[in-house]
Amino acid sequence: MMKYLMVATLTLLTATSAFAKKDCTNLPKDKWMTEAEFKKQAEAKGYKITKFKQPGSCYEIYGTNKEGKEVEVYFNPVGGAVVKEKLED
Repeated sequence: MMKYLMVATLTLLTATSAFAKKDCTNLPKDKWMTEAEFKKQAEAKGYKITKFKQPGSCYEIYGTNKEGKEVEVYFNPVGGAVVKEKLED
C-alpha cells in the first residue's frame, strides 16, 4: 500500500510541476525579442504591465488588458503571440 501511495504522490507532483511552466517556444533566447521590445509591443496591444516574469520559455505578465480587466498572460517571446490568457477574479 505504501508503495502505491508513493507512486501516486510522485505522479501528482510531476503533473503539478508540468503545469507550473508553459512552453511557448523551442527557439534559443538569441531569437527572442528583448524585454524592452516585448513590453513596448504588449503595451501597444493595450496591456498595462504591473509585473513581468520570464518562466521557462515564455514571457509572462500580470496587469490589465485593453478592457481594464486584470489578467495573467503568457506570450511567445519570439513574436509576442498570446499563448494563454487568464482573467483574474
